[in-house]
Amino acid sequence: MLQRYLQQIFEVAQQGDAREESYYSGLEGLLREYATSSGKKSVHITVLPKKTEAGNPDFRIWDGKQHIIGYIEAKKPTEENLHHIENSEQLKRYRHTFPNLILTNFFEGQP
Repeated sequence: MLQRYLQQIFEVAQQGDAREESYYSGLEGLLREYATSSGKKSVHITVLPKKTEAGNPDFRIWDGKQHIIGYIEAKKPTEENLHHIENSEQLKRYRHTFPNLILTNFFEGQP
């Protein structure tokens, strides 16, 4: 599962013209596959949910019963300084508004 995900991220990066959004399908696939393998087949993932007053993280994960499990804010895989982003106004606003937020660059994550 993880090997397929990393291969997909690598292939997108090798194209040379990828934007952050180009990697979303790989992460969505990994999340779906993980949910299924852990017996949570009714998990729903919304990529780029509609905006709220606080903004909109890139992913919203639901439990299939209209209960939000959490959110993911993704940055480009080339973004190596997640600690810097972690203290940005955007992330402060997101943390205040969105429970269970994860910041990721598709390789590592910060809760």
